[in-house]
Amino acid sequence: MPSTPVVPRPRRHGRTALLIVGAAALGLVAGTCGGYLVQADREPTKLPPLSQPTLPQAKGEGPEPLSAAQDRQVKTDGDLRKLLLKKPHGAKEADWVADDGWMDLAGYADSFTEPGEAYPDLVGEEFRRAAVTGWDVGSAYSVEIRLVQFRQEEDMAAEGSSDDGQYWAEKEDATDSWSVPGTGDGMAYVHTRPDTEPGYLPVYNAEAHAWRGDIAMEIWVWGDKPIAKKTITDLAKRQMEQL
Repeated sequence: MPSTPVVPRPRRHGRTALLIVGAAALGLVAGTCGGYLVQADREPTKLPPLSQPTLPQAKGEGPEPLSAAQDRQVKTDGDLRKLLLKKPHGAKEADWVADDGWMDLAGYADSFTEPGEAYPDLVGEEFRRAAVTGWDVGSAYSVEIRLVQFRQEEDMAAEGSSDDGQYWAEKEDATDSWSVPGTGDGMAYVHTRPDTEPGYLPVYNAEAHAWRGDIAMEIWVWGDKPIAKKTITDLAKRQMEQL
């Protein structure tokens, strides 16, 4: 059974900034025109001499460049799948995860409850790529982990994606939540009321959402018994440490 999909809500966090930039640009044009008219009626002002006091220069060599292990951009611009948690010993690799471990834009949008609305939202948010893994721990529970990367040339889309996941998780009734250690604002959720459908066993769910840089992390856990707090928070903590 696939993980609980997330519905994107309208994201407006970039619109105010655009309006401010537009207003600033109009103010700059008006100020420039007014200043030009005033200056045109004035006598030319003599320019100061070009010679300036010599400024002291710092001595010694510059700082060493970061190693590949320390440079987060080098790390996340490589094979994103290598940053996913490894399947634990004894677990079975999930057959519902793509063999190559990637989700393209269409595939990721299709995991939302309203793919037709999610697709253009993700295009606007500069979706770059998503890496995914998952496994079954016997008959106890199943896990799916996604690392979703955005280009972020216009907006902090990874943070927005995490905020959306948290928003919808918190709207569900009978939900307990905890901070994910070491993430700042990352959150883990356990839904204590199972999903029920006629003809199917009840399914309990847990999820976690956090972000770092240009990557949003999503973790989904489900099983036929309530998911323990330690299960979801430990997964989230270890996955964020990988980033």
